[in-house]
Amino acid sequence: MSDMAAALAPFAERLLGAPLPVRLCAWDGSEAGPPGAPRVRLRSRRALRRLLWRPTGSGLAEAYISGDLDVEGELTEGLRALWRAVRGRRAPGPGPVLATRARAAATAARLGALGPWPPARAASGGSDATAEFHERLLDPSMALSCAYWTRQDPAYRLADAQRDKLDVICRKLNLLPGARLLDLGCGWGALALHAADRYGAQVTAVTTVREERDLLSERVRELGLDHLIDVELSDYRALRGGQYEAVACVEAGEYVDDEQYPDLVRTLHRMLRPGGRALVQQISRPSPAAGPGPSLTAYLAPRLRIRPLGETIGLLEAAGLEIRAAESLREHYVRTVTAWRATLEAGWDDFRRLVGERTARTWRLRLAGAALALEEGRMGIDQILAVRPTDRGASGMPVTPEAWYPAGTAV
Repeated sequence: MSDMAAALAPFAERLLGAPLPVRLCAWDGSEAGPPGAPRVRLRSRRALRRLLWRPTGSGLAEAYISGDLDVEGELTEGLRALWRAVRGRRAPGPGPVLATRARAAATAARLGALGPWPPARAASGGSDATAEFHERLLDPSMALSCAYWTRQDPAYRLADAQRDKLDVICRKLNLLPGARLLDLGCGWGALALHAADRYGAQVTAVTTVREERDLLSERVRELGLDHLIDVELSDYRALRGGQYEAVACVEAGEYVDDEQYPDLVRTLHRMLRPGGRALVQQISRPSPAAGPGPSLTAYLAPRLRIRPLGETIGLLEAAGLEIRAAESLREHYVRTVTAWRATLEAGWDDFRRLVGERTARTWRLRLAGAALALEEGRMGIDQILAVRPTDRGASGMPVTPEAWYPAGTAV
């Protein structure tokens, strides 16, 4: 067949259930689709097999990650065009779905693309994203969470916004010199180091990841903060004691299964003294979930559990915590992810050598998809401030929000 793209266009429209929203470029050099639209290049018949077997987001993702499919130019624009096409289609019944799949299979057979699900290509050297990858991708604090952007001027960068986020958390938690903070799921230690160094807090940082424990312990020694920070390799369910003035869980609850999440929030309550404050920062989703986005999220980040804000608030209240505020940071996360993407693209060749082609492409797709989902409101991020009341119901909180977390409390 001399004009692959002309044959591919109806194939793609059948799988999408919508008019072709991109310019298709086939492996034989032919093209089809609307001029000026984002260009999607199919490098081999394997891409068709992946899309035929899994016409949802996971098939598209695997085709891209494996290098069988590429989006030329801005990846987010290509994803946006595909998402709008899928979102605008009518949901067919079971009969039309089977007929559409049968016609697509017939087209794939004519193109020589029928066959079993193609195996994932091995990464070209490297490993999963670990400490060195994050050191290069993130700001110097190594905060792998949403920043808090307080200014617009070009001189204000990601590192500044992450510092301001850490300040906001410490102030919301009313950290004072000597206050005891439990940092659950501490990651690479951005909050623990900031709370100890800038606020004089006595921090217990807890992680289940040995590499995070080791790197944070090394950073604690280098900064001379051994007297203020204890780093523990532990599951939250194994924690004993309590009576902390503050507990934080910053984008760590997403890695806890739905069945176990009530245990996590009960741990927040149990580890706080009466009058102590808890802060949960979580990636959220609308309720109910909107469209096919969750399938792509599940493929790219299979361990992630993204809950509606209201569901989390209900669980916190059921555990005995009183909700004092919830703040959406959705626009802040768009800017944060955009900054990470810019760093990834600027150092693309180095990142590929470090972790391999497949892992690098996974991160590129993950960040582009997250930016689009955040922009369109299919995903959000929220900070929830709660308190454990005393037995007599006292919260210890000032009566106006302005006094909950005053500025200028850092040491």
